[in-house]
Order: sequence, then structure tokens, then C-alpha cells
Amino acid sequence: MSTTPAASARAISTNGESLLRSTALAVLLACANIATAQTNHSVYTPLGDKQCRTIKSHEAGDEGFEARCRGTAGYNLLLSEGDLRQNIVVITPQGKEHSLELWSVVSSGFSSVGPKAEWRIATQTRKPVALILRYNANEDATQPNKLLSYLVVTKITATEICVTDKISPSPTANEDARRAADASSTKSCLKNP
Repeated sequence: MSTTPAASARAISTNGESLLRSTALAVLLACANIATAQTNHSVYTPLGDKQCRTIKSHEAGDEGFEARCRGTAGYNLLLSEGDLRQNIVVITPQGKEHSLELWSVVSSGFSSVGPKAEWRIATQTRKPVALILRYNANEDATQPNKLLSYLVVTKITATEICVTDKISPSPTANEDARRAADASSTKSCLKNP
């Protein structure tokens, strides 16, 4: 059986287009997998009274309140309260403590931490790269029931754990906080105003 040059050219052209399409598809899938592997995802842990272990309390006659809350990937959070202001201390898996100084970095008003912590986890390493907390603060002493609900972004790196962003209330605050958290590793720490 013999083939004509025209038939051979058509076969090469068809096989070449098919190969080109297959190669393009493989490259697109590889890029999508790389992008997915590099993204972060969220893990939530509770900060409520019932889920955290009380270390000291007003009821027990202690000054102030402290509770240890389980985090993720070996991290823990120490929730503390004094003078109606709350703060969080991040405890690393190695036991090193990093106070976020929320009562001075975010707001010196009467405050409380929200009921859960959002940890931004690097998909590739499965380690936390940031922490997002809701921080409710009263910044107007004349209106004690008026609270501002900030989202506080904390970077978690091998050398530093500190607040990098204070997201004001807005319809896009959650998305803004996640974007800030995912970019926090290169940001400077916020200082006391």
C-alpha cells in the first residue's frame, strides 16, 4: 500500500496540530497545579471560653484572665484580659511566646477578641504563614455600646510574629484581610501609635 506525498503531508499536519494541542494543554495544567500548590488556605480554631483552657480567672480570685487556646500545626494562642482589654500571645511549637500587643497596636479602648482565629496555611508546607483575628474595640468613651470591629492580620515567619495590618470595617474586609495575610511575610510590624 503506497501513500501519496499529499496524504503524508496531511498526516504530519494533523499529528503536529494534535501534538501542539496536547503540549499546550499539558503546560496549562502544569501552570494551574503550580498556582494551586502555592496558594494559602484557611483553618479556623475557636477562641471561646468553652474551647480554651482557663489558666487564671477573676472568679478564682486572680487578677485578670488568661486562657490557652489550641491553634494549628503545634501553635497555641494565649488569650488574656486586663482592665476590660484583651490581647493574644502566639505560642510557637517550640514554646516561644510572641505578644501581639493588640491593646496598644490596634486600639487602647475597651476590647474583646472575636470567637475564632483564622490561620492562613501555606498549602505546600502546611504551616501557618499568618493569623487573622477579629478585634472589637470601643474607641468612644461617650458611647460605650458602639464598637468598631477590626480584622487584625499577623504575620508568622521563622524570625517574627507580629501585627502587620489593621483592616477597618467594610463590605470587603474579609477578602482584604486574607490578601493582606497572604502578603504579610514581607511587611513591617505595626508599632504603637
